Amino acid sequence: MKQYDKNSLIGFVLMAIILIVFNTFFFPETNQEKYLSNTSTELSDNEPSITKEETKSDFQYLSNDTNINYALKEKYGVFANCAVGKETFHTIENEKLKITFTNKGGRIISVVMKEHQTYDSLPLDIFAQANSNFNLQFTTGKTINTTDLFFIADQRTNSLSMKLISDNQHQIEYIYTLSEDYIVDFDINIVGMETLIPTSVNFMKLEWQMKTPQTEKSKENQDMYTGIQYQYSTDNEVDYLSFSSTDEDEIKSRLNWVAFKQQFFSAIFIAKEGFKKPTILKSSKNEESKFVKDLYAQFEIDYKHKRDERIGFQFYFGPNHYKTLKSYESGFEELIPLGWGIFGWVNEYLIINIFDILNKYFSSYGIIILLLTLIIKLVLSPFTYKAFLSQAKMKVLKPEIDSLNEKNKNKDPMKIQKETMALYRRAGVNPMGGCLPMLFQFPILIAMFQFFPASIELRQQSFLWADDLSSYDSIMELGFSIPFYGDHVSLFTLLMTISTLFYTRMNASMATGQMAQMKWMMYLMPIMFLGFFNNYAAGLTYYYFLANMFTMTQQYFMKRFVDEEAILAQLEANKKKPPKPKSRFQKKLEEMQKQQEQRMKKRK
Repeated sequence: MKQYDKNSLIGFVLMAIILIVFNTFFFPETNQEKYLSNTSTELSDNEPSITKEETKSDFQYLSNDTNINYALKEKYGVFANCAVGKETFHTIENEKLKITFTNKGGRIISVVMKEHQTYDSLPLDIFAQANSNFNLQFTTGKTINTTDLFFIADQRTNSLSMKLISDNQHQIEYIYTLSEDYIVDFDINIVGMETLIPTSVNFMKLEWQMKTPQTEKSKENQDMYTGIQYQYSTDNEVDYLSFSSTDEDEIKSRLNWVAFKQQFFSAIFIAKEGFKKPTILKSSKNEESKFVKDLYAQFEIDYKHKRDERIGFQFYFGPNHYKTLKSYESGFEELIPLGWGIFGWVNEYLIINIFDILNKYFSSYGIIILLLTLIIKLVLSPFTYKAFLSQAKMKVLKPEIDSLNEKNKNKDPMKIQKETMALYRRAGVNPMGGCLPMLFQFPILIAMFQFFPASIELRQQSFLWADDLSSYDSIMELGFSIPFYGDHVSLFTLLMTISTLFYTRMNASMATGQMAQMKWMMYLMPIMFLGFFNNYAAGLTYYYFLANMFTMTQQYFMKRFVDEEAILAQLEANKKKPPKPKSRFQKKLEEMQKQQEQRMKKRK
């Protein structure tokens, strides 16, 4: 169990103040077969120590006739000389990335994000080093996998050449070039292979596998946002495999790119001329404690039997930051789950921009969220007032509604409903008036639900007792797990739940008819959310708590300025006026009532 520090004490005091204040002033009344095997050479789980980079591999070519191992010759043919050697490591880096390569397979084994750390303050390596694989497979009559073979390394300042040279100078070369940001150009040069590869073969297979490491505080949350996404070449539409369960698919269309996406970071493999169809993709959960998911992709790349062929690719290794991804103009920004339709538009055009503006002037993300909430509430205040006014009208009519229900309690419920609607119409009250304005606020609530867990800006940002606003806050570790709740106590979630219950109580007095019968459900929902949100981002529950507090404060002052007696007098005056023509909605509602009555009569 954690010791209670100053910030935790602040939280408990805040919760106590809320309980006392609202009880005193506001309420005087009463949720491929197996993957490729791991790389042949087992590396340390820690980052390999990098020796001074060599420009040439120090493995020795084997003689074609006397020194060559017969078994290797049988397996690798003219590339048998590349099957033995000494493994060496090489790095290229800029201000943002440190990329480590091995000459065995000529592949990347580590990508360290220099500007970020893991939740436990270790270097953040999105490749999990020895637990990734990258393999070019082709046939010469024998199936050759480059991951088994040793390349010759030639390193320059910001680039690295890896050459695989057969005993008679057939050659495959990988060229990696690091830009100033998160992009790595990757070119495959194929020289002289047209005499080895059968003319009937017009493609090579490229296999990419990664075990995604746990880099965040909550493995459960990281798992929800880790998976494979890809973009079609035909219409640039982005699709994905299931993030919630094991999934695989064979994509029979050309693709522009495939992303191994994690919660806050992604590795994207981009084909400059598109990936030839089909592409095989697989995603599955990994039960090992230090990994989240196993991701696998198999591509086919064109081979045209030319003397010299060059195939161009790119890698993106970087953060899932919306504007950074959008700047590449390749649809990468769709990796961030902002929500569909109107919810995504709210996040893209409103929330992100407000968030960025506030970030220029304030360093504390707790303050930024508070100001963001205040701005949203002020913008929506006209709708909040309209909803409150409609609820007030319903409240002053409640005695008449109750009396009507009591007089007709033994009658057909449909007739009671009909008479109730007639009373509303005479008084000039729209029973949906309190609900419709709330529809304008609903997209904001859903947009926030999408925004906060996916926002890298909140990653490892602390506020009060929360050490990471992108993950759950914990003031107490239980030492055991409660079903549908978890093994810790989130104070922001508790505050959100309590404030929601207060808000529900504040509006309960305005409930009428069937709404009153559903009061128990209104109180049950916040309790259910307590378990659901206990493991969610602290920034989200903090926002919902603030939103509840601002809304209750607005309603408190609105109540002071709204004269219920004047409203009642106006409604009584409306009853004496000639009835207004029925609206389309009223006509449709009456028609539906008649149809329901007829169906009920037929059943009898």
